[in-house]
Amino acid sequence: MLDGVITAMITPFTPDNRIDKAGLQSNIDFLIKRGISGVVPSGTTGESATLTFQEHKDLIDISVECSTVPVVAGTGSNNTSEALELTKYAADAGADAALLITPYYNKPNDAGLLKHFATIADQADIPQILYNVPSRTCINMKNEVTAKLAKYPNIIGIKEASGDLSQIKDIIQRTQDQDFVVFSGDDALTVPIMELGGVGVISVAANIVPDKVTAMVNAFKAGNMDEVRRLENLLDPLIKALFIETNPIPVKKAAELIGLASGELRLPLAPLSKENEGKLVAELKSIGVLK
Repeated sequence: MLDGVITAMITPFTPDNRIDKAGLQSNIDFLIKRGISGVVPSGTTGESATLTFQEHKDLIDISVECSTVPVVAGTGSNNTSEALELTKYAADAGADAALLITPYYNKPNDAGLLKHFATIADQADIPQILYNVPSRTCINMKNEVTAKLAKYPNIIGIKEASGDLSQIKDIIQRTQDQDFVVFSGDDALTVPIMELGGVGVISVAANIVPDKVTAMVNAFKAGNMDEVRRLENLLDPLIKALFIETNPIPVKKAAELIGLASGELRLPLAPLSKENEGKLVAELKSIGVLK
């Protein structure tokens, strides 16, 4: 089973707005050297909504080719047939798992959510992680639905970004007898979710400070709660700054500032405001990753 810190990677672009393959490889190498447990290409932090179908596939291929840690490919869509095609592609390409967001905009009912994920689970031979993020999709998948989906052998977990700890606790309790894990989908709630039984985080902050996020999670596993609290307090201001505007606007700017491959955002996202850039710079300097 996957656990630990899995980085929800940004997608670096070249000046002519193509995927920066060399930059992506360099970023993955940076992450692996600093201890992360896995990478997510083509997820929401990777600007998946603005990627072409071929670019989704290219990101999966590049990541599988150059990563020595598990690749959890973002293959979700609000179109079940597209999500199924991408998930099958990820399986054939050699990805270790797929991350599937709840369908956005359509706002399916419970029966639709069950059918969507069950269709993919039945037809794509790859471990799958559900992704519940109501702030992005305008739908909060009910715990009853998650528990039913957990019974599918190749649905192995969920990235929970509802922000509702009581909901997350209930999911963990409902699925405790299944081969099913819960990841934090919110950097700020990593420790509280692990205290409830979560196994780690699919992290935005780990693009910038993978060593520190990993150290915090490893300290929790070792039972060193003094170190957990120290790192949690250290990371908290930076995490706030990384979400001062819509993700991934701040994290791509942070990556650029510390010398990682980044490139421009794709419209309709626009650059970080100068005021907020100043706040981000201050936190990057405070935590020691920018001079």
